[in-house]
Amino acid sequence: MSIYALSVGLAFLFLLLVLELVRRQKLKEQYSLLWILFSVVLLIISFNVTLIEWIADRLGVKYAPALLFLFGLLFCFAFILHLTIVITRLSAQVLRLTQELTILKEREALHGQND
Repeated sequence: MSIYALSVGLAFLFLLLVLELVRRQKLKEQYSLLWILFSVVLLIISFNVTLIEWIADRLGVKYAPALLFLFGLLFCFAFILHLTIVITRLSAQVLRLTQELTILKEREALHGQND
């Protein structure tokens, strides 16, 4: 089995997995779009061997299928960066909500003492 056939098979299975996770509501649509896009791009690239070889030739890559792994790795880096930004935003929101809750509890405690 060639690396291209393996890549096509894995990309197709991955696409089915993402769609099933969305159907079961285990994966939000906003994140699934990135994974679906990645799977479709990987399928297109895997089916078009001449495109991979052309890109590899332009980049000076000796083993063209290595580009599939490079594209996957770059996608993972981009997705990790996106998730880090989301986590940073959510951490700030949790901190703000915790501070607001503490203020509300203190006000409630003060009003309870004044009554």
